[in-house]
Amino acid sequence: MAISILGYILLAVYVLALTYITFYCMMQFHLLYHYQKNRKVIDNEDLLNVDFDVPFVTIQLPIFNELYVTERLIDNITKFDYPKDKFEIHILDDSTDETLEISKRKVEEYKAKGFNIELIRRDDREGYKAGALKYGMQFVKGEFIAIFDADFLPNPDFLRKTLPYFKDEKVGVVQTRWEHINEDYSLITRLQAFQLNVHFTVEQKGRDAGDFLLQFNGTAGVWRRETIDSAGGWEADTLTEDLDLSYRAQLKGWKIAFREDIGSPAELPAEMNGLKSQQFRWMKGGAETAKKMLPTVWNSDISIFKKIHASTHLLSSTVFLCVFVMGVFSVPILYFLIPLGIDSNYFGVFLLSLVSIIFVYYVANVDQEWKKGSKLWLILKFIFIFPVFLALSMGLSLHNSVAVIQGYLGRKSAFIRTPKFDIKGISDSFKKEKYQAKKISSVTIMEGLLSLYFMAGVYYGYSIGNYTFIMLHVLLTLGYGATFYYTVKHRGV
Repeated sequence: MAISILGYILLAVYVLALTYITFYCMMQFHLLYHYQKNRKVIDNEDLLNVDFDVPFVTIQLPIFNELYVTERLIDNITKFDYPKDKFEIHILDDSTDETLEISKRKVEEYKAKGFNIELIRRDDREGYKAGALKYGMQFVKGEFIAIFDADFLPNPDFLRKTLPYFKDEKVGVVQTRWEHINEDYSLITRLQAFQLNVHFTVEQKGRDAGDFLLQFNGTAGVWRRETIDSAGGWEADTLTEDLDLSYRAQLKGWKIAFREDIGSPAELPAEMNGLKSQQFRWMKGGAETAKKMLPTVWNSDISIFKKIHASTHLLSSTVFLCVFVMGVFSVPILYFLIPLGIDSNYFGVFLLSLVSIIFVYYVANVDQEWKKGSKLWLILKFIFIFPVFLALSMGLSLHNSVAVIQGYLGRKSAFIRTPKFDIKGISDSFKKEKYQAKKISSVTIMEGLLSLYFMAGVYYGYSIGNYTFIMLHVLLTLGYGATFYYTVKHRGV
């Protein structure tokens, strides 16, 4: 009797996790519907030719210990095709290493060339990036504020292409699409691009087209200063200050205009520890922002459908917690299926989640972002990459679940920036002395053990002739195994 009760409890938790995953995937499919329905490219030249006063713009560059990319960032910004007397550059440098000297040198260099450029430095790093942006606001002279992280290389016409959209007085933010300068560097960078392509097409444009709440992505966008002030300014109580301010601004009535047609090149994390650092910040910050903003969203006067989409968006990091639970519970459930008389065919309904997400990723990558090669080649490429992407996502689910749980529990941690190494091609290396993780965490050890756990699940399912979860367990074995392997391989020595 006790065994049966345990079996039903495990099954209930497993089904709840699968249900949430399926719901999330169907909401993604709904964004795909809106994306496809409104998929058209607006001729940006029409806006550029409209009479538009050239406003004064402040460009903020928040930097912390970015030795390898700071110089190229500053050099790149000074190449903007915009009147030199109509913009200022503020380098918000909290660095504690040689990066600060690079910033000082570049400021002197470009001041001598007539640029309005300043180094703005604080006595401490309170509030991390949000704190730097908030501190920098007191020096801002521009009506509009463009923000770029250290690894970005915006095109010279960035301001000319984004500013005309502020002719709509309701637009408070213009966000551009991230492009990837090192996508082909490794399998890890290809898989990141594979996922980010979905966010910067189907997700962002789908929310924009459906009139749902979307987000400023922390960089490669322009804010109307009035929007920041009216929404309460930058706050450092979450690790995703960009998502937090985006929601506060939209709930004040401002619009975020997402421009899929304007690309902003950037460098992807090239090694596993950097990727994990970025994922941890995004997942934990997402949970913190959900905890903070969900009550405000549901107490607002926006439509119920907007509230549901906003909730799915804010709770998106929770999907990893459900993936982790679903995976771990699937192994013991194999044992209980026959004693409990459960027909595994009932689980077929949850294939809706897989089918819907396949469509989402296919459209974002094959139809939109991948430009090189024949259609047949792109389809074959997708057939290879998609299961590998699923495996890696599952392999990161423990790491991301820890971040999500910490976020909901209110456990505070530092804003750990993702180090970049000026990697553009396969000949470049991230194996440099600085910024590499050197310790193996307990989570990494657990990832290795989970790979063995799911390998045992593959063997057990095969030995009893029950193949219900065999592909799932193969993917989990490979995902956790690869995450463990690359985390250890990429640590500094």
